Amino acid sequence: MEKIKIRGLTKIAGWVFVLWGTIVSVKGIYDAFWGEPESNFYSLSKWEFISKKQWFNWSGFEVAYGFSCVGLALLLWEFSKRLPEYVERKIIK
Repeated sequence: MEKIKIRGLTKIAGWVFVLWGTIVSVKGIYDAFWGEPESNFYSLSKWEFISKKQWFNWSGFEVAYGFSCVGLALLLWEFSKRLPEYVERKIIK
């Protein structure tokens, strides 16, 4: 018999989602309040190519995406409580 860990896979996936969601959310918050698009560095005047409204919409999308990744991680962790620690299967030769 071979043991395959099931619960650990969902917990690892949850950690990946919470890490990625935190990074994206922090970046979105930074963009909303302090950041600016790279096109501002290469244009003659700021906000020539991308308007502030467009930039705030983008940063809002980043924050929403990051929070949804964190929410998905929480759902995965909750779901992992219902799974068995491991399953056994026969080794087929």
